[in-house]
Amino acid sequence: MPDSPLLTAAAVAVIAMAIAVVVGVGLKVLRSFRDLGTDAERATYHTLHAASQAGQHLRRGLNPAGAAKASRQLRTLLGCDALAIMDTSGVLAWDGAGEDLKPRMMDLAAGVLASGRTAVLPAGDAGGATEATGGPLAAVIAPVRAGTRVVGAVAAFAPSAGAGLVRATSEVADWVAVQVELAELDASRTQLMEAEVRALRAQISPHFIYNSLNAIASFINTDPARARELVVEFADFTRYSFRRHGDFTTLAEELRCIDRYLLLERARFGERVQVSLRVAPEVLSTVIPFLSLQPLVENAVRHGLEAKEGPGHISITANDAGAFAEVTIEDDGVGMDPGQLQSMLAGHTDGEHVGLRNVDARLRQVYGNDHGLVIETAPGEGTLITMRVPKSQPGHDA
Repeated sequence: MPDSPLLTAAAVAVIAMAIAVVVGVGLKVLRSFRDLGTDAERATYHTLHAASQAGQHLRRGLNPAGAAKASRQLRTLLGCDALAIMDTSGVLAWDGAGEDLKPRMMDLAAGVLASGRTAVLPAGDAGGATEATGGPLAAVIAPVRAGTRVVGAVAAFAPSAGAGLVRATSEVADWVAVQVELAELDASRTQLMEAEVRALRAQISPHFIYNSLNAIASFINTDPARARELVVEFADFTRYSFRRHGDFTTLAEELRCIDRYLLLERARFGERVQVSLRVAPEVLSTVIPFLSLQPLVENAVRHGLEAKEGPGHISITANDAGAFAEVTIEDDGVGMDPGQLQSMLAGHTDGEHVGLRNVDARLRQVYGNDHGLVIETAPGEGTLITMRVPKSQPGHDA
């Protein structure tokens, strides 16, 4: 049966629509490419992207693995034939032509590393480095400074060392220096946190261990089963408190540590210490700094309830607050003077409440100043401590 004019017209219409869709998609792709901007804007984007990529490789400072990856991006930035990155002890990375020069690189850079001044070696003076076409290469060697120290150098090789290459190489070396200083800052912050955790452990050790062992000894003759139970809890508590791995833990682990701590303290104080606990299950897996809750509970016992006549109550809550986990520790003890508290948190006074200052400082280091402890207290009014930490914390493993 021959095609009807109506069917033929429909087929033509469908084909026409398909062609229009293809053309429309093509124009959209072409328009999106043009939306990237002018040639200058695209060049700026590629420059910033290369710098960002290189920065990721230098996050741990000057080391062979990071320098090798960063050198490719930095050579692209400079548009040179070859690029070398070195520290004060040797060449960390070489990218591009002229690797025959690599064994002599440290000799050529010796003056730069010693004086901290950029050196320019004309074509041929670099000792045989050649470009792909066989001609000699000039070199620009710029120092990498971290503070007042020269920690390395960046060397760029090209057929000629004009003023543009000299300035660009010096800027790249300064940029590398910033990455090195940031890496050193991160390392020093980590070391500071580790030192503060060690200081906190030292604080826990003499006071708590002495009192706990005395409490355990008091049950050896009167209640041997209770004494054995307390010994096991004491061993678990100290094993957790003095563990050697990790600066972070989970809220669940920290609450288990607190439970052991309070069990040992109740062996000393009996019914004088009453505790209530309310925890939202969804926040139990939240990662928090190691030993950040136990010192707050210990502060409530030692400085809140121990000096109070009669029984005292400690309330521990952990709530889901959207993107944050909010933990509060409240006691109805003797409280403290707010002015003295502020002075203590600022580090102007020593002695009591060292645990509070330690935890407050670590929270601010990890999450920023907005995440320090919030403490409400007054003499005779007890103390309420609030801690808020993000539930999602990339890079922090328990």
